[in-house]
Amino acid sequence: MARVLLGVTGGIAAYKSLEFVRLATGAGHVVRVIQTAASTRFVGTVSFAAITGAPVLIDEWERDPARGAFPDQTPPVHDPLSHLQLVHNADVFLIAPLSANTLAKLATGQADNLLTAAALACRRPLVIAPAMNEAMYEHPATQQNVETLRRRGATVLEPGTGRLGSPGEYGLGRLPDPADLLAAIERVLAAGTAGPRSSATSDTAANAHSTNGNATPARDLDGLHVLVTAGGTREPIDSVRYIGNRSSGRMGVALAEEAQNRGARVTLIAANVALETRDEIERIDVETAAQLHDAALEQFPAADVLLMAAAIADYRPADPHHAKIKKTEAGGNLELRLERTDDVLSDLTSRRRPGQLLVGFAAEHGEGALDYGRDKLRRKDLDAVVVNDIARADIGFDSAENEVTILTHGEERHVAKAGKDLVARAILDMILILRSSSSARVSS
Repeated sequence: MARVLLGVTGGIAAYKSLEFVRLATGAGHVVRVIQTAASTRFVGTVSFAAITGAPVLIDEWERDPARGAFPDQTPPVHDPLSHLQLVHNADVFLIAPLSANTLAKLATGQADNLLTAAALACRRPLVIAPAMNEAMYEHPATQQNVETLRRRGATVLEPGTGRLGSPGEYGLGRLPDPADLLAAIERVLAAGTAGPRSSATSDTAANAHSTNGNATPARDLDGLHVLVTAGGTREPIDSVRYIGNRSSGRMGVALAEEAQNRGARVTLIAANVALETRDEIERIDVETAAQLHDAALEQFPAADVLLMAAAIADYRPADPHHAKIKKTEAGGNLELRLERTDDVLSDLTSRRRPGQLLVGFAAEHGEGALDYGRDKLRRKDLDAVVVNDIARADIGFDSAENEVTILTHGEERHVAKAGKDLVARAILDMILILRSSSSARVSS
């Protein structure tokens, strides 16, 4: 276990720092975060505070409630100078993303904010991860600044090549993936010095900590009961045929397993899900919307969090046939009269108790998906809605990957295309942020 001081500067890649913190704490490290004022335009302090369990500092003049201590330490009795105490207590100082502006400040020894002052006072290994537009990174001034810090002993994680922040931009300047950042600082810590002078390679990222490796996952959902619905309902036409959808239940199962990894007691209501689930997860198998409705109403009162990932039929045949309908009986065409099913999510929100968090899912097709998601968030009185575009063949139904946008009443977080297990982590990270925000409102 190590104490990691993370500096976050202003840049679109700041969202990756949240995932780094999640991975680092999941691997057993403790983390404190310093942000520049510009970085808060991309990621708020409450997000980092919720995951680290420690206050986040921006200004060198603000008081640190933890008095420079990391979450595993007892704070001193006096108020030390934050820029000195934080780097003194840290085992490594990672700045990711490092903007061109802050990079230039570090190279010239400026200390005009808490982050740069801490870097100047740092006698621990310093690891920097520049991230910016390709033109800015390749500018001779930036390259000279990188070399200056490298000569002074900083470990420089070279940026990658790919899509950049501006629409249509592609090139050098991407922040390394969070797993690469974690692997790099762990190599630095293992070396006991400022470490290697180049970035982590892609093959070392594969050995980074995960919940499937040897690392113990963070149990940040301990004591919570998480209710998950998954799969797709089937509404019978006759004893053989049904009206259904393409949902496999992969997303819901990933959410259930991630919640269980993180210490929650999990109940999964699975609608026609062929996937196996762990014995530790309480599983209730259902087939129709009515069965799912009844199971959800029974389980919901005891739940702290509801993740409504199931695709529930909006309509069902009004008069299902008790046997198989023969073509000779139906004649040339078969006409079905459909009736509305119960609105399960609305029924649950009308029964919510204080403190319960409700997350809906919206699988939408093409343009207008986010607008519909925002409307659903408001109309159904939810805490968050997860929107994905099922018009894309490479994500969503029947796919191991997904790409979603998480909508809350104060934030929109885009989760880039990734395995559904990683998307599940992002969703549950948002749950922690929402719970923290809710607790803060109640206490105030």
